[in-house]
Amino acid sequence: MKTLSKSMIGKVNRPIRVVQFGGGNFLRGFADYMIDIANEKGLFDGDIVIVRSIDSGSQDKFRDQDCLYTVSLRGNVNGEAKVMNRIVTSVADTVDACGEYEKYMGLAELSSLRFVISNTTEAGIVYDETDAFEFAPPKSFPGKLTKFLYHRFENFQGDLTKGLVMLPVELIDDNGVMLKKCVMQLTRRWGLGDEFKNWVEEACVFTSTLVDRIVTGYPRANEKEEWEKLGYEDRIMVTGEPFALWVIESDKEISEELPLDKAMADMPGMDVIFTDDHKPYKQRKVRILNGAHTSFVLAAYLAGKDIVRDSMQDEDIRSFMLKTLYDEVIPTLSLPKEELEEFAGAVVNRFNNPYVDHSLLAISLNSVSKWRARCMPSFLEYIDKFGKLPVHLTFSLAALIAFYSGTELRGKALIGHRGGQEYNIVDDLSVLEFFRDNCEKETMEFVSAFLGREDFFGQDLNKVPGLTGAVTAYLDDIRANGMRAALCKLS
Repeated sequence: MKTLSKSMIGKVNRPIRVVQFGGGNFLRGFADYMIDIANEKGLFDGDIVIVRSIDSGSQDKFRDQDCLYTVSLRGNVNGEAKVMNRIVTSVADTVDACGEYEKYMGLAELSSLRFVISNTTEAGIVYDETDAFEFAPPKSFPGKLTKFLYHRFENFQGDLTKGLVMLPVELIDDNGVMLKKCVMQLTRRWGLGDEFKNWVEEACVFTSTLVDRIVTGYPRANEKEEWEKLGYEDRIMVTGEPFALWVIESDKEISEELPLDKAMADMPGMDVIFTDDHKPYKQRKVRILNGAHTSFVLAAYLAGKDIVRDSMQDEDIRSFMLKTLYDEVIPTLSLPKEELEEFAGAVVNRFNNPYVDHSLLAISLNSVSKWRARCMPSFLEYIDKFGKLPVHLTFSLAALIAFYSGTELRGKALIGHRGGQEYNIVDDLSVLEFFRDNCEKETMEFVSAFLGREDFFGQDLNKVPGLTGAVTAYLDDIRANGMRAALCKLS
């Protein structure tokens, strides 16, 4: 069987318009995929060079396939389970920033270059005071970027038309703001001068972004079966879900230069949004998508389910989640109701993906802090707006307590029990020790102690009128009659 290569498809060479820090599964199945579609539709006309500082083995795999690879999207589209394969041609080359330093820095001299995409993990956008301009390259991603920008500034003699647009997708708040802050700190410490500082301010754009797509990566367990279906070998193919969202916040208009919104316009479930404020979209994602997970998975697990899809096909659990989203979460959000309900519908569709086995126990990790971040804002704002407790979000607190109940710490996990079988409860040690030491107390005392932990919630939730009694009653019901019976009473 042939290996995927240029000779098979006649790849077109395009100008390099994007430098990408990070060549992992997510960017290749997300940004590079979108740019490939924009190229095909005649909207962009630009290729990508992936910059790597580690993992040279993957770089060799790329070059063995002329930087071509398949993205296989699998999921529900318009109510039908589909597999959609696409050979992505938008990556022109990969460069090792350490082993090919001169080639890497030479990219800064390309007149065609305009965009920098990055996904260097949450720890990538950090200011490293030990980094040095003299390093080839600097250690940190902000260090590499700052020196790269300075070389471009010098090469084009401060030409304001040669600035770059930064598109970080790292999962931190205000990722573009934080990246620019690091670049400016390094500019000052390295003494790169006011002219360069002003060039970065005037010629460059640092966007803050929100991204959303489940990219499951390389199908290692059944790679040969996948090759047979494709008709060629592809050792760097990427699998993922059809849904995709990229929200790009910029104080300058860049959508005409990067018309991904137009390229995705006829692609079901794939949206690119340019805005001057990405925060409402982040709030929507955290409260609806992540909040849904956190509010129902612990109850679903104790009701006998193991994966998200099976939970969504259970009438009691599905009803609980839908009422949580539509009756209690969406009414607290600021975006238009129609838009919020459309997003919620997409979330439910994603949870039903027949190709993704998303483990409930995997989602359960660190649920106490997740409930605070994802569910508590909706919970408190619902009370402020309607003057009463949201029934399903309140029940989710009782389900959390029931799931976390265990008396034995084993290694880094507290041991819970479901139907005679053990499961691991994973969270911060202080959380696990609290449940170990309190779960056998009288219910009201246990619940009061939990809700009163300001280090868990940032406040004493016992002060919320009626909450302590309601959670206690729900927990007593779960313990006496089982999670399934308790859930059914909410239907």
